[in-house]
Amino acid sequence: MRRILINTYRNIRRSPYQALAAIIVLTLTSFVAYLFILFWLGSQVVLNYFETRPQVTAFFKDDVNETTILEIKANLEQQPFVAKVNYVSKAEALEIYQEQNQNDPLLLEMVTADILPASLEVAAKTIDDLAQVKSYFDSTAGVDEVIYQQDIIDALKKWSQAIRTTGVVVLVVLGLTSFLIITIIISMKVAAKRSEIATMRLLGATPLFIYLPYVFEGVFYGLVGALTAWLLGYILLLYATPTLLDFMGEIPLLPVPLTTMLLMLVTVLAATAGLGVISGSISSRRYGE
Repeated sequence: MRRILINTYRNIRRSPYQALAAIIVLTLTSFVAYLFILFWLGSQVVLNYFETRPQVTAFFKDDVNETTILEIKANLEQQPFVAKVNYVSKAEALEIYQEQNQNDPLLLEMVTADILPASLEVAAKTIDDLAQVKSYFDSTAGVDEVIYQQDIIDALKKWSQAIRTTGVVVLVVLGLTSFLIITIIISMKVAAKRSEIATMRLLGATPLFIYLPYVFEGVFYGLVGALTAWLLGYILLLYATPTLLDFMGEIPLLPVPLTTMLLMLVTVLAATAGLGVISGSISSRRYGE
């Protein structure tokens, strides 16, 4: 094994520019992979956040008493598609209104609790369940208006799907490019040493001893590229976190836990190492025979 590792080192050292090109391409591929994973995980956090927010609000008519509204609330809490129901009385609605318009005294003087409607704010278990909540209120007597931010929900779902689709396409293209570049680089090295490989065979060297250094070389490119991309990405993420926190507000998206980053690193390391094994095996076997 020591001899094989020495041969791997020599192969890389004798063609530093080719090695650098392979590492750069794999670094770019790995960096895009990390971005895709982060965006995908982030989209799931955002969707989960909005799933737990009161996304459907029903305002009741003035002639509906509080007992009736609380009965509707209790019935809603028994529904399998409902996660949480919050009752906002007329007095609480006035407090919310006053807080939102505290800098405009004229508006505060014109509004009293009697003219504000009581309401129920409902959070569904999933985004897909919000339509059922709206349908429930549409069929409930005494409901004056239902606010359902369907456009926002649909936009979030489309955004999440677009991230997954785009990320997969880009990763496939970059992964194929990386595979071809590593294969070409290692194939050139194997082709240049055909006479040396033939001599090693005559001396009794096993195929594993002959070709394993080239496989290790492919693995080396993959591991170095993945680790470099992870370090660059993590540094950029740490640098951008304060700004992103201000932008995201209450959404619990940042900071990204270290365990998540390490899990991403292990995943991409395994993927790029596997890519290196396949590339090294194919090129050394095909052009070394």
